[in-house]
Amino acid sequence: MSHIHLLPDLLVSQIAAGEVVERPASAVKELLENSLDAGSREIRLDLEEGGIKLIRLADDGDGIASDDLKLALTRHATSKIASLDDLERVASLGFRGEALASIASVARLALTSRASEEAHAWKASALDGKLYTPEPAALSRGTVVEVRDLFFNTPARRKFLKSPATEYAHCDEALRRVALAHSECAFTLVHNGRISRRLAASDWQTRALDILGEEFERAARTLDEVAGPLRLYGLAGLPAYSRSGRDAQYLFVNGRFVRDKLLGHAVREAYRDVLHHERHPAYVLFLELPPEGVDVNVHPAKTEVRFRDGRGVHQFVLHVLERSLGGEQGQGNPRLSLPFSTLPRSLPLRANEPTSYYSGVAEALGQEQGQGARGKGQANPRFPLPLASCPPLLSEGVSEVPPLGYALAQLSGIYILAENTQGLIVVDMHAAHERILYERIKAAFDARTVASQPLLIPLVFAASGLEMATAEEAGAALSELGFAIAPVSPTHLALRALPAMLKDADGERLARELLKDIHEFGLSGAMNARRNELLATLACHGAVRANRKLSVPEMNALLRDMEGTLRADQCNHGRPTWFQFTLSDLDKFFMRGN
Repeated sequence: MSHIHLLPDLLVSQIAAGEVVERPASAVKELLENSLDAGSREIRLDLEEGGIKLIRLADDGDGIASDDLKLALTRHATSKIASLDDLERVASLGFRGEALASIASVARLALTSRASEEAHAWKASALDGKLYTPEPAALSRGTVVEVRDLFFNTPARRKFLKSPATEYAHCDEALRRVALAHSECAFTLVHNGRISRRLAASDWQTRALDILGEEFERAARTLDEVAGPLRLYGLAGLPAYSRSGRDAQYLFVNGRFVRDKLLGHAVREAYRDVLHHERHPAYVLFLELPPEGVDVNVHPAKTEVRFRDGRGVHQFVLHVLERSLGGEQGQGNPRLSLPFSTLPRSLPLRANEPTSYYSGVAEALGQEQGQGARGKGQANPRFPLPLASCPPLLSEGVSEVPPLGYALAQLSGIYILAENTQGLIVVDMHAAHERILYERIKAAFDARTVASQPLLIPLVFAASGLEMATAEEAGAALSELGFAIAPVSPTHLALRALPAMLKDADGERLARELLKDIHEFGLSGAMNARRNELLATLACHGAVRANRKLSVPEMNALLRDMEGTLRADQCNHGRPTWFQFTLSDLDKFFMRGN
């Protein structure tokens, strides 16, 4: 029988290091945080072979007193907290007193530092758990930490390391995360003797641009809101800038990079209506709150946190992002400046434009067509309207031009061309109508007011055994969505009713897609969890399809509905629905004035 015994100090430190130092990037993160806690304003990080052979960090911080130097390499020794009260309101990045000791237990470590009040610097070193007495050294200011041959004494851990290029990429990412949250500090990254990144001290917007690039800045919205003790600011990428992975997601709590499930869920909820479920948003967000409102002592890596008021924080982040991405509910499209409360709200594809404008359009069409096969005044909807014959936007009876202007023509059965006071508007009609329908279906579903339209003649179609079973089991769920689908034989289903706002959709195709989604998502409980994907499917199939010819009044009705619809800038999959080309843009295309 084996007996209980105490573990050697070195082995205890190496076990602890497994939680703190997973790879070179983990050590880089801990060292960077120590330097920032010391008040550094300039940090240089040198790496060799991705940090496996060497990590050398030099800063200009306050330094460590010679009497404390050896203690700095001891486990659970720190200057940042001294009591439970301090732990409950931690304001520094580090506080556990484990990082340097953990690194020293799995690498050859040398620590050189000079406190401002001392005549010269001192150097302490550690190897295999043994701490050597500090000795005088040459250093003008700050601290230099050298970590050589990481995991040299734990070969099993070293085998798990990837190639130097991969480990370098992780180290670079660790630096990016720290640099984003601390723009007041300058950073230089050197790999194998070559400078690979240099970041000057700046403000947070400039730092975000330096790290994520101009493309992200052009596709992001700036936000900054305060509610009581909470503040959220940063850049939220528009859906058009979505990514296939989560490589451009940076979320900080009081200057600390975190991967928190609660905050992650709030961000996903904010993007769920404007982003395809297989894409990921890009953002740089900074959440600030009193230190006592968040517990950072959850995991040694300090990337997980726990909030005192988790629900309040979740709702705050969710609503701020929703307002930034789509505007307040009921206030229409934030990119359009006219007050939408003064614009008429209509059913899809009903004209709301001034009648005096279209009397001129009709007259122009009649003059163009002359006495053709359709007779005077009976325009051919496939014949392009000559732009020169259109009356001016601000003609008699028109007091102001709506933000998206008035329709001029339809291009290839896909795009609507419109003119506003700035120039030309190009609208993807299917994407725009899909967003309008989706917001209406969602509002009706939430209010339990989905209007059902009975079919005069039921639509009967052949169904698979799976579709038959799903229709029978999900009758109540289908009814909530405005559908009535029931078996009429062992192999056929009948669609007897569908939502009134989707009455022009392809009934059979819509029913099949709906049954497929319900089978995949499950019945009512799962439907509630995935209801947005389900409602998006309905909107997609109910929206106007490509190559459908719209009359000019129908096109204008679509533009008016876009102006009054939340998040009309993007369809349900995150694609843009319209673009503005100003007159100056067009002048550049045609080199006018050159």
